[in-house]
Amino acid sequence: MRSRVLLGAAIASITLINGYLRPPSYAIQLRDGTVYFAQPPRLVNASTTYNEVYAWGATYYFTISLPENAGEPLQSLAINQHEGVDNIRFDLNDSVAFEGKPSGKGQKVELQNVAGDSKTRTVTLRFDPPVSPGKTITIGLKPWQNPRSTGVYLFGVTAFPPGEKSHGQFLGFGRLQFYNYSDSWFRPWGFP
Repeated sequence: MRSRVLLGAAIASITLINGYLRPPSYAIQLRDGTVYFAQPPRLVNASTTYNEVYAWGATYYFTISLPENAGEPLQSLAINQHEGVDNIRFDLNDSVAFEGKPSGKGQKVELQNVAGDSKTRTVTLRFDPPVSPGKTITIGLKPWQNPRSTGVYLFGVTAFPPGEKSHGQFLGFGRLQFYNYSDSWFRPWGFP
């Protein structure tokens, strides 16, 4: 019985010590100077405050988790509208970033620059200072107006570590769906 207790204590001690002595993750840098995340960030969620077409005052939230072992901080994000009938335009001056999720806003994350390219339908956000590994942040983009057309709108999210030559890591697609609720008001139960 005593040997089991000692064995359990020894295993717990080794596990605890191993957690503290684990070497930090370092970013990957190629010979040409290109910097990569050792462990890329993760797109946790995408959501909107209003999902009705034509709605004003909506905010599109994109939540990103940067793991402890990322190796590099998060310098910038590119959010690209990949799919959707209408081209959604944003009020870039109203963009926000904060630690945490939309339901529990934390400390504000400073944005150095927010730029948009209407041809590629991309918004690029640069953080100042870069976001440290181990944090979860949320980006809030405010469209001038929700799209006119119903359907699914996909936004590709790409993360970049700091550096003159950093490799963007595609995190996935944020999916927002927009509905026309007035159609169901005038046509109950789906009858034309």
